[in-house]
Amino acid sequence: MRTLLNVIWLVFAGIWLAIGYAVAGVICCILIITIPFGIASFRIAAYALWPFGRTVERDPEAGVFSLIGNIIWCVVAGIWLAIGHVLTSIPLFISVIGIPMGIANLKLIPVSLLPLGARIVDADRSSAVGT
Repeated sequence: MRTLLNVIWLVFAGIWLAIGYAVAGVICCILIITIPFGIASFRIAAYALWPFGRTVERDPEAGVFSLIGNIIWCVVAGIWLAIGHVLTSIPLFISVIGIPMGIANLKLIPVSLLPLGARIVDADRSSAVGT
């Protein structure tokens, strides 16, 4: 079932989201000081391509630089990305077949707001599953 949902997601939303995050990653990597944001954008792009069966975990050892970077990211790009995810999930929720894709779109909001200090892992291997 995950594969079917991922293929449908890829066609209707995933490829466009991934391209957007990849373009943002390239721009961030060109501007040398924002390379950590570029790497985070590439991680989110991969997650946006194939979200079903994966989840986001926060790294408890992420330091103060991650916090400062997330605050800067949230102000500059995160808020706008979250608004975009909410707005694109609304039409998906209107159609019955798009409800799982709308949920997946909303699942991308936390990592798009605070990408530094986050790990994208398989849902089966998540440490939160065992606790």
